[in-house]
Amino acid sequence: MSISPPEDAGEQGVDVARDVSMIPEPVLQQAVNLSELQAIRQAKVDVLRERGVEPYPARTSRDSVIAAARARFEEIEPSLPEGGEDEAQITIAGRLVSRRHQGKTVFAHLRDASGDLQLYLRRDDVGPEAFEDFLKLYDLGDFVEATGRLFRTRAGEISLRVSGFAMLSKALNAPPEKWHGLQDVETRYRQRYADLIANEEVRAVFQTRSRIVSSIRRFLDERGFIEVETPTLQPLYGGAAARPFTTLHNALGQTFYLRIAVELYLKRLIVGGFDRVYEITKSFRNEGIDRNHSPEFTMLEWYEAYSDYQQVMVEAEDLIRQVTVDVHGEPRFTWNGVEIDVSQPFARKTLREAIKDATGIDYVEHPDQASLLRAARAAGADIPADTVWPRIVDELLKQFVRPYLIQPTFLLDYPVELSPLAKRKPEDPTHAERFQLYIGGGELANAFTELNDPLDQLSRFLDQQRDREAGDEEAMPIDEDYVNALMYGMPPTGGIGIGIDRLTMLLADQHNIRDVILFPAMRSLPSQGGGTTATT
Repeated sequence: MSISPPEDAGEQGVDVARDVSMIPEPVLQQAVNLSELQAIRQAKVDVLRERGVEPYPARTSRDSVIAAARARFEEIEPSLPEGGEDEAQITIAGRLVSRRHQGKTVFAHLRDASGDLQLYLRRDDVGPEAFEDFLKLYDLGDFVEATGRLFRTRAGEISLRVSGFAMLSKALNAPPEKWHGLQDVETRYRQRYADLIANEEVRAVFQTRSRIVSSIRRFLDERGFIEVETPTLQPLYGGAAARPFTTLHNALGQTFYLRIAVELYLKRLIVGGFDRVYEITKSFRNEGIDRNHSPEFTMLEWYEAYSDYQQVMVEAEDLIRQVTVDVHGEPRFTWNGVEIDVSQPFARKTLREAIKDATGIDYVEHPDQASLLRAARAAGADIPADTVWPRIVDELLKQFVRPYLIQPTFLLDYPVELSPLAKRKPEDPTHAERFQLYIGGGELANAFTELNDPLDQLSRFLDQQRDREAGDEEAMPIDEDYVNALMYGMPPTGGIGIGIDRLTMLLADQHNIRDVILFPAMRSLPSQGGGTTATT
């Protein structure tokens, strides 16, 4: 097993056997190939243990987070004499992120999840032996506990005058890039822990993501929706046009699929009597990886009985506006250098109108595949010859319309062939009551008035089956149980799916989906020594 941090991936490893657990020493020596830097730090672990000090204790005496300690001191500081210390003694804990030695004094900084605090550590306060230990046995990256009293230095920085300290966790890897930021993209994705240590702005992105999800839950909960959980492993996939991941369920002796969507299960709950349901869920699609697509992604889906796509459109707009305000404090944000304004009613345009305006093609006038393909190619579209008719329409949207929808725009009313789960428009049964929301040149949401006629739904599934036979690998299979559920009756229903990853990309001004997924899917590196190395 080769264990290498980003900063010394090219070093020659040094075999070191350390009795750090119940593993027999020869076994450990064969299993671990420490770098020279790691071996030096591990030697400090040994020194601490020889002194009877456990460098990985089970608990800490911390009684305050750094942000709270700073806030308390600022509150009481006016009552203190100039240069005075807080009378209360506190204990903080965090990662050692800087250290500067000046004679008999050390200035250092500890960082926890709430912020940084300077340590003012004097030889006379902690004793000569402890002072030397802090210089020789403690390294940047170690987790440290420090006890003392707060004061403000002459330079104006709130600091902790340290009276005692202890090791909480000895870091064998040095901090990446000496805290100047881990830059290699592959390493950042593969070793997200190192990325989070090195890059404060990366931590901020995922804090933003957490606020987005919390805001969504509040919005829906306040409107009477209930959150539910539906199967990840499904005997039949559906609810979207995508290729699934498959797996063998050993106990049941049959193939199962990782869900590509939760739509059909949530609508089963509407049939069962729930009026408003939602799920924030991981979904999986066995598709390509690019800046906007990941095989594992997070979706919000909600379904509302006695509603339709017009009502869902209003709610979606309200949700996006509320989440933006919760994250940014106002209904505006900057993405890719452009200010996106969600304070005003979103633009609305039919899909047919949008494609015609962009290409001159009215797809209704080209009802067969060959005719529409010729028109699309004449307009400059790059479309394979075997592409089925609905996919040609979708490609016209992707190539000529979508990239230019920067401000929030609803595209409405899609061909039925592109919308196998959506209800037909009463005034135009060739089109379905469906909309997609586009912001920043990308799709953010997809919504329908849900199809609740069981025989029409079966007919659509059969059409999808014919598309599969014609070469469309993403067409949905026939779900007979779902049709059976509809036969019990489902009231008029509106439903929507919103991409959490893409919403985070917008609100955090990120331009690669991997930058908003903590641990994105990556191709495995070649095995070394029986294990998989995480270096580049």
